[in-house]
Amino acid sequence: MHPEIESLLDQAENRFLKGEELIAFKRQAATLAQRLKIYEFLRDKEASIFQPIANQLQETFPDEKQETLERSLKHWLLVLRYCAMAMLLNDRDLLEQRLLNWLSGIVEAHQTQKLEATVCDLLQTRLKELLSEQARAILQPFLDQAQSIVIDRGNK
Repeated sequence: MHPEIESLLDQAENRFLKGEELIAFKRQAATLAQRLKIYEFLRDKEASIFQPIANQLQETFPDEKQETLERSLKHWLLVLRYCAMAMLLNDRDLLEQRLLNWLSGIVEAHQTQKLEATVCDLLQTRLKELLSEQARAILQPFLDQAQSIVIDRGNK
């Protein structure tokens, strides 16, 4: 469940919500509707988001093994899914836990930081083409967090 809504519901267990708590609840409910629309868009357009990225990746890294390119694409496909879920739930901890548990170690082990950074940049560019400024503003903090976990930590 959405952590902020869950917190408000916990507070309302023994009493009615106060005025400022109701305002926060309404704000979260309104934001949740926006987040759900963005989530559905990303889910429905996943293939059209990633196909141009795959094409550009092959042009940018013509000497790279196909399986390496495919692995990095799959990583960012999953990253986008995790970002979308974390955005929907407004739960940055979820994203941190999911990505730290597997992806940052894989990228470091395979030494594919440059490739991963390129896929990330191409994804960011593609999302700028497809999402409204308002939708990007909602999703962007989660993408930035994923980039920090996957790429920036691996370069240290």
